Amino acid sequence: MPVYLDHNATTPLDARVLEAMLPYLMEHHGNPSSVHRFGRTGRAAIDQAREQVAELVNAHPSQVVFTSGGTEANNLAIKGVAAGKKPGYIAIGATEHPSVSEAASSLTKQGWKITPLPVDGQGRLIEAEVDSILHLGTALVSVMWANNETGVVQDVAAVGSKVRARGGLLHTDAVQAAGKIAVDFSASGAHLMSLSAHKFNGPKGVGALIVDKTVELEPLLHGGGQEKDRRSGTENVAAIVGFGAAASMTKSRLTDYAARLAPLRDRLESELRALGGIEIFGAAAERLPNTVCFGAMGIDGETLLLGLDRAAIAVSSGSACASTNREPSTVLLSMGVDADVALSAIRVSLGFGNTENDIEVFMTALTTQLRQLQRMAGRAVG
Repeated sequence: MPVYLDHNATTPLDARVLEAMLPYLMEHHGNPSSVHRFGRTGRAAIDQAREQVAELVNAHPSQVVFTSGGTEANNLAIKGVAAGKKPGYIAIGATEHPSVSEAASSLTKQGWKITPLPVDGQGRLIEAEVDSILHLGTALVSVMWANNETGVVQDVAAVGSKVRARGGLLHTDAVQAAGKIAVDFSASGAHLMSLSAHKFNGPKGVGALIVDKTVELEPLLHGGGQEKDRRSGTENVAAIVGFGAAASMTKSRLTDYAARLAPLRDRLESELRALGGIEIFGAAAERLPNTVCFGAMGIDGETLLLGLDRAAIAVSSGSACASTNREPSTVLLSMGVDADVALSAIRVSLGFGNTENDIEVFMTALTTQLRQLQRMAGRAVG
């Protein structure tokens, strides 16, 4: 029976979420911008979902801007802020998702200077470096709440207080954190926060940017003025309803999430260490309760991943959004991991449906695959 251990890439759609969406895929088909009753039904559903999403991260519903997902939310945050300012400095964490780093890099053509915020060997931001970079008069800082590859959690509130003291703006990509750990927009000090529904059993293709009322944000998409002129285009009502339903469901079980998955993660890490020759990345840092990223010198992670796939086990060799890139993970390289070890990286990310039996099945298959690859390496050397 297949074992799915790639929940940081995406999660299965919950049946209750699908049930909430179905009426808006069939009978409630009105355009939510229309003033007739069909349109008003869609608008009311969006308003309810906005409240549900806001409640998940302790924001006000008026701060929620619906997008097509986390990538658009990150691009809207970075490019939308930059469009209203004179080019200066933007600082981003060294381990950010490509939708942040590439969005920032694109602004260099307009004269913006992009400064990386370095991390230590565990993937944590180096606070002294944050202070020195903020002295440059940085206009915008983007720091990921929890890393998609290693699960390492940053102290966003500490960064937020520093950024606000310098008069800058803070964006946090909370796509991997929301639904797994407590995320509080109001307490974080962030001005902007990105979310994505499919990371916590909602539908793909819908996300949100939480925007503080003090932030001036130029839209990426111009048109009919939906989402208070911040994101034009007819809303995907069914997906937004699903986002809201998933957010509500997730909030109600947030405590259970860590209680259920952290012991599975700890057991997996214990058995990995017992194998010998395994390095668990970010093991000494605070991490998401569901994520283990590890590597072994001399093993090709992509080959190992394919071997596990043949054994009907789904894991990842890093970020699912960069899975076709055979270069070492920039996240791991930023942490000082040797390039050869970084190429061996495998990410296991657990979800509510996983059990101890899944860990046993995975470890049996992993042990078999590692032995085969080590024998092949030995023959190649000989």
